[in-house]
Parts: sequence; C-alpha cells; structure tokens
Amino acid sequence: MRLQLLELLANISDRLERFVLTVGRLSGWVVFLLIGVTIFDVITRRFLVLGSTKLQELEWHFHVILFMCCLGSAFLQDSHVRIEIFRTRLSPRTQHWIEFLGSVLLLLPFCALLIYFGTIFAVNSFIDGESSASATGLGYLWLIKLFLPAGFILLALSAITVALRNALRLFRPTGAVEAFDSGDKS
Repeated sequence: MRLQLLELLANISDRLERFVLTVGRLSGWVVFLLIGVTIFDVITRRFLVLGSTKLQELEWHFHVILFMCCLGSAFLQDSHVRIEIFRTRLSPRTQHWIEFLGSVLLLLPFCALLIYFGTIFAVNSFIDGESSASATGLGYLWLIKLFLPAGFILLALSAITVALRNALRLFRPTGAVEAFDSGDKS
C-alpha cells in the first residue's frame, strides 16, 4: 500500500513538472515578440521620430508574460538563486530536507498570498475597466494583471513538485531509489 502511494505521488510530481515545463517552453517564444517590438520601437523613435506609448507598454507587458510564465520552470530546473557555497557542504539528506521544508513552509504560503492578492488585483482592474494612465496607452490592464496570479500558480505547482520529489527521497522504502528518482536536480 505504501509503495502504491509513493508511486502515485511520483506520478503526480511528473505530471506537474511536465505541465509547468511545457508552459515555460511555450512562453519562452514571447521573447521573440519582445525583441521585435523593442527593435521596432527603438528604430521608429530614433530615426522616424515617432514615439509610441502603446509600444512601450507592450514591451512591459511582454516582460511580465515572459517572467511570470517562466518563473515556475526556472525553479524546477534549478535556475533560481541559491547559496551554493553552503549547500554543497551539506549531506544530500539535509539538502532534501531544506528543499522540502523550504517549499512547504516558505514558498507555498508565499505563492498562496500572491495568488490571492494578485487575483483581487486583476478582478478589481476588470471591474474598474482600468486602462493605462496615459491617454494614448493600452487598455484592458486586467489582462496583463492576470499573469501575476497565473505565474504564481505555476510557481506553486513547481513548489509542490519539488516538495513531493524531496519527500519521496526522504521517506522512500529502502531499495526503491530508482523508482522515485527521475533525474531532476531538486
């Protein structure tokens, strides 16, 4: 029974990881839109003396989409900042405990708060019909504000994945190493 539960948790972890990494990979293509809009904006401002508030705001929006949608996959791939000088001196078991407790006690509550308040932020923007402070700026700001809770949902899913993986490593039955280690770095 315990082995079946561990297999189920490993399966859930794998599915969450695939979802978050797929969203991150697809969102990475936004960088090309960002580059295109930025180059067009710079050229038209510099050589054609055409300034566009909408283009500048669109650049900011693409930055938000890129950052928020790739945050979870960066966490899963260990691309986040950590203090390696201390971590490398710890035993693997201690590292797993730190990853597990950090995900459960710090990252998940942080994500929950930002999902909650980010959703309120976006809903209020929708209700108020919020648009740019500039008269020539973009409208429908609630659309871009939705990426705040969406990005932290992805980060929370990543935190759940990391917590599950480390829990499996900490509490797996003896001899079941291969069944629950799928090669990730968390």
